[in-house]
Amino acid sequence: MAEESTAEWKPGDQMNRTDRERLFRCYPVLEELPGDLLGKVEQTSRLVQAPAGRRLFEEGSPCTHYPLLVEGVIRATKCSPEGHEILLYRLNPGESCVITVVALLGGSPYPAIGAAETGLTLFSVPRSLFLEMILGSSPFRVFVFQFLSQRMAHLMALIDDVAFRRVDQRLASRLLLHREPITVTHQMLADELGTTREVVSRTLEAFQESGMLRLGRRRIEILNRHALDRVHRAEA
Repeated sequence: MAEESTAEWKPGDQMNRTDRERLFRCYPVLEELPGDLLGKVEQTSRLVQAPAGRRLFEEGSPCTHYPLLVEGVIRATKCSPEGHEILLYRLNPGESCVITVVALLGGSPYPAIGAAETGLTLFSVPRSLFLEMILGSSPFRVFVFQFLSQRMAHLMALIDDVAFRRVDQRLASRLLLHREPITVTHQMLADELGTTREVVSRTLEAFQESGMLRLGRRRIEILNRHALDRVHRAEA
């Protein structure tokens, strides 16, 4: 990552009219909050901006705010004692961060790492207000728990992949998501698959020797999608 320091949830400027419009455009469910809660969101939410690579939270650090992301992408990862990362999910504007939700509801520390994959802008809601919103607004509660359900299904599928499928199958599946030449590093693929760069490099070279793809600098071109699909579908 470009920067290793962790962003702090410290107060910024109070929300103005432009901020309010941008926030409601990304999170229209906020307009369904009762008037008193909506007023608290506008009064207490604070602007947080971070450059690409900035750590937003660390595993085990206190969770005190709920992020309402309006610009950029947050990357949520889990790290092994050896330093290998696996991508859990990416948070986009208008979505709910389930890692934060779990920590806030349980009053527990963050169970994973969050970092700005791109430059980002968000509004931070204090935990006490987030809990009021959950209890006081059925639409907001449904919004939060729908994302919790969707992410849990995704994470269960990820666990299934890591536990029961070979790296070549998982890598083939990842590559088949793209139609155009893929611009990505071997390390980025390794982080997404929860393995090492060396394993990814060896597997890609084997795919290239089999005529399934062509490797370049930060570029992978698929030559034989059918053969790659057979690897993806092969029994473990």
